[in-house]
Amino acid sequence: MTESTVATKVVHNEGKDRYEIWYGDELAGFTEYEERDDETVFIHTEIDKAFGGKGLGTVLARKAVEDVIARGQVIRAECPFIKAYLDKHSEYDEHVVGKGITR
Repeated sequence: MTESTVATKVVHNEGKDRYEIWYGDELAGFTEYEERDDETVFIHTEIDKAFGGKGLGTVLARKAVEDVIARGQVIRAECPFIKAYLDKHSEYDEHVVGKGITR
């Protein structure tokens, strides 16, 4: 299987309170969260070093953020990786505590 044909998917693993990114049949990384009232608080993100440079962290962040917004929750980014992603994407500001949302 060549790299260009490997399927990548993001899965919401509610049992572990995290979003996972799969590269083919391998778990490439995840972002953990906690739910607090109407907020999803991202607390930690890891991408396996073997998958570095493939942009999987960005794909994971985008899909996780979009899923949280679709569920009607607001985002609080305590995880530096998710915070950095959101800092680069102002289109999500109205859904992020400390940006478009003040509390």
